[in-house]
Amino acid sequence: MRVAILSDVHGNRFALEAVLADLRSLAPDLICNLGDTVWGGADPAGAWALQMREAPPTVRGNTDEFLLADPAELDAETRVGREFLERELGGVPPELAALPVTATVADGEVLLAHGAPSSPWDALFLVKEGDAVRPALPVEMLERVAAWPAARVVVVGHTHKEQVATRRGVTFVNAGSVSRQGHGDPAARWVLLERRAGFWNVTFRRTAYDVEAAARWAEAHAPNGAQEARQLRTGLPG
Repeated sequence: MRVAILSDVHGNRFALEAVLADLRSLAPDLICNLGDTVWGGADPAGAWALQMREAPPTVRGNTDEFLLADPAELDAETRVGREFLERELGGVPPELAALPVTATVADGEVLLAHGAPSSPWDALFLVKEGDAVRPALPVEMLERVAAWPAARVVVVGHTHKEQVATRRGVTFVNAGSVSRQGHGDPAARWVLLERRAGFWNVTFRRTAYDVEAAARWAEAHAPNGAQEARQLRTGLPG
């Protein structure tokens, strides 16, 4: 069985088109989408339409929740981003409100979440201690998925950082991000899981896309277009 998993499209139609083309070439049996679907400025309406047609979201991301919250609870910059997306999308997509925090596929062997099973705002591979952040210990990662004893693979996104680790027979994966890279390499990311002879194999995929076209779209349309374009071009935090 082949399961293709993408995360953190962040409204980037250009990156998503390239990922889907790469993904189709490997003919997966299932496509899963870990959220943060539209919060970005490189044709979010086009990115949303493409996701709904070819890779509907499976779980919700933390920025998806910005579109579901009471606008009065959002800070000024976030409200501007939400107003932009509502104009582009023609309102808040009702599909976002129905998304769960977690989902399982492949007879429960693959557990999916955006950040962690507890919340799309948490990071599975990290632990916050006051103002500090540290890597999660093996026992802590296993505790976070103890409610899903059938899970052999746990896949998340959220931090935009590809990671893989195995703890007592459970493989933990961060799929990386389709858009908004933060480490100096703007290639779009996704991950392929393949089950063979009872074992799951993990392949990280990196896909080039027309970064300049995405950046120009952001500069022309997005409220923070210059910042978003710079981030897209450099693959570094904005």
